[in-house]
Amino acid sequence: MLPRGARGCLQPALLLGAAVLWASRQSFSEAAAAEPPPAVSAERSLVWGPGLRAEATLPVRYFWLQAVGSDGRNFTRSPPGNAQFEVKIKPISPKEVVQIHVPKFVDRNDDSFLMRYRLYGSVKEGLKVEILYGGAHVAESPYILKGPVYHEYCECPEEDAQIWEKSLSCPSEHPQITEDFAVFPSIDLQRMFDEVPPRFAQKMGAIVHYTVIGNRIYRRSLGKYTDFKMFSDEMLLSLARKVHLPDVEFYLNVADWPAEHRKANDTPGPLPILSWCGSLDSADLVLPTYDVTHSTLETLRGVTNDLLSIQGNTGPAWDNKTEQGFFRGRDSREERLQLVQLSKENPELLDAGITGYFFFREKEAELGKAPLMGFFDFFKYKYQVSIDGTVAAYRFPSLMLGDSLVIKQELAPWTHYVPVKRNLEDLLERIKWAKENDEEVRKIAKEGQAAARELLQPHRFYCYYFKVFQKYAERQAGRPEIRDGMEFVPQPDDRTSVCSCHRKKPSKEEL
Repeated sequence: MLPRGARGCLQPALLLGAAVLWASRQSFSEAAAAEPPPAVSAERSLVWGPGLRAEATLPVRYFWLQAVGSDGRNFTRSPPGNAQFEVKIKPISPKEVVQIHVPKFVDRNDDSFLMRYRLYGSVKEGLKVEILYGGAHVAESPYILKGPVYHEYCECPEEDAQIWEKSLSCPSEHPQITEDFAVFPSIDLQRMFDEVPPRFAQKMGAIVHYTVIGNRIYRRSLGKYTDFKMFSDEMLLSLARKVHLPDVEFYLNVADWPAEHRKANDTPGPLPILSWCGSLDSADLVLPTYDVTHSTLETLRGVTNDLLSIQGNTGPAWDNKTEQGFFRGRDSREERLQLVQLSKENPELLDAGITGYFFFREKEAELGKAPLMGFFDFFKYKYQVSIDGTVAAYRFPSLMLGDSLVIKQELAPWTHYVPVKRNLEDLLERIKWAKENDEEVRKIAKEGQAAARELLQPHRFYCYYFKVFQKYAERQAGRPEIRDGMEFVPQPDDRTSVCSCHRKKPSKEEL
């Protein structure tokens, strides 16, 4: 189940019950710390991931590489020596020319590397991916991605949902989706049309009404606070370029708080509102937040703090991190002010600061204002204190991808992070305990990081979004309609979207 903040947004895709075992790995640093490590074996090293499958179209394609020694054991840090892994990606056919952005490897500071690349055009014949170490091919390199291989803005949806889900290795079930939809065995579209606008549009002003018919997207804004529809638009359009969406009509809450607080046994009952936010006392159908989906779409282009880049920017090694709790953020919850006061009284344990005042401006003179700090610098500290704001802190998934310990308010304890009470009365006790139990704390931090790496993969967001729409469509009573006031949301039609989709029949002009 995906954890939710007590009053805020879904913490996307982090299944706290996931079984992630890191301590059982046999590694050089654990088994042979005193011995000089053997050479890297290009043949024995491992390569895997969706970026090696032609049909797995994503904004940025990616795969992993694990360095393995000649004795068959994994490295748990960057291999020694001057030799480096290198990747070459090019079209199979010399007649095809396409721009491919291939940045350097992301060194995840354990036994693995992350390789990303972004296509700025599609290729008909396919791609050749060569992975080398010291001039020798690694694992089964070269990898041939038999074409066509499409780039992000090519509109070429797969008609068969099962084929598409298989191409991304989508899970067959999502426990959070199953739980959310249990309250809604049937969705009456006429009731939604009659009740949602007066109940939510006037009160919240942040509802966007969508209809998808024939894989074409239409919408109307219900309220004056719907500017964030730009983020839902871009995710829907991206998904529709990859797979044919079911015909569906739904309402999306684009505010930073849940919408539906009726209970299942209330009369009238709750309405199924899709939302980036959920809570223990709301019935919203939760989606991964716009923050993580936008960073996924703009990886290697418009953002730097995306979920892939973070994995190579986790700060100093564990033993070299500063042994303090750390927090930076806005004044969007009173507990954050309490945290800063605790920091002033216990500077040896805690470094906390407010970077911007809006809700409690009168407190700035007393508590002070901390300068802004680059997110990657957070990981110079061993303990990350995650305190909910107006909603659950959006940066929580990003913190979990680092290799610091996360201390978070009241959720599943002791597996992937250390819990702290909502009023923070036990926070200092937790930090002291962490300093006195370094090995156990390091294990929790690694377990949390491993779970986040597994579940916060960009392609998993596409799987999740599609499954929500599919489940919703299956429960619809009535047919989706293009309602009065809706406007068509077009796909990009500039030169970045040019491609030849093999699934489309040629037009008369092309014949």
